[in-house]
Amino acid sequence: MNRSVAILCSGQGDQHAGMFDLLADCVDAEPVFATAAKHLGSDPRRLVREAPTDILFNNRVAQILCCTQALAAWTALGEARPVRAVIAGYSTGELAAWGCAGMFDVEATIRLAERRATIMDAVAPSDGGLAGVIGLRRDKLDPLLKKYKLEIAIINDIDSFVIGGRVDALDASCQKALASGAKRAVRIRVTVPSHTKLMAAAVEPFAKELREMAPRSPRGSYRLLSGIDGAIIWNLEAGCEKLARQICTPVNWAACLQGCREVGAELVLELGPGTALSRMAAPLFSASRVRSTEEFRTLSGLRTWLSRI
Repeated sequence: MNRSVAILCSGQGDQHAGMFDLLADCVDAEPVFATAAKHLGSDPRRLVREAPTDILFNNRVAQILCCTQALAAWTALGEARPVRAVIAGYSTGELAAWGCAGMFDVEATIRLAERRATIMDAVAPSDGGLAGVIGLRRDKLDPLLKKYKLEIAIINDIDSFVIGGRVDALDASCQKALASGAKRAVRIRVTVPSHTKLMAAAVEPFAKELREMAPRSPRGSYRLLSGIDGAIIWNLEAGCEKLARQICTPVNWAACLQGCREVGAELVLELGPGTALSRMAAPLFSASRVRSTEEFRTLSGLRTWLSRI
């Protein structure tokens, strides 16, 4: 298929026991699972089914699992992979996006996911986290952020945000947000205040890791977007700097989705886990042209949809 496809790589928060079910028996994806197993100490397919739920949301495990899901799904597409694609990743999913674009191989991508998490855990406050707030615009949200010393972590839409900071402050701000008219305000199962200034000390160590891995330019007709502004990454050095700085800088996911449209994407496929990114993309694209891998019962069905639509 020659249409341009937006490939969206999911972040943390939607890990679950069945996240690898679609891909579990795909021979092509075996090297991805084997690589992840070396870093997890267990086959990720077995881990998500057998480990306590809390383990799946451990920062290190979660980042490896999310990158494994994206890389396994992308690999499993085989010949159905689009010739032209714009690739964007949400939070830790941005690292997976670099892997899907061919800038890092599977081993390097998963190793970097582990290193990213380890570096972040080393500097994160023990009482940090994230919360989602939907239904408040910035003029109403900003006073709450100032009062509770919180920060915008991710911009999803004009009235949809992820905020970060100390857990007690997040809980209090969620209550106030609901009282101020928010449709939803709830803690997210992420254990570090990603994309806030509290994580600034992690930026340079991770930038060093990225440089040492010597990324390549994206394959062929692929375009990779930066998470912090939705701009196409043309320069590898600048791209590495932005990918590292993303750890303590708000992700502008709304800009990423707009960037997908501006480069001419006609279809959207979220690699998972979850369906959050495809749901956010749906208003910008025809509903029949936005899907997540989790919506398919079979890999052949996914491949057929992607190659025929």
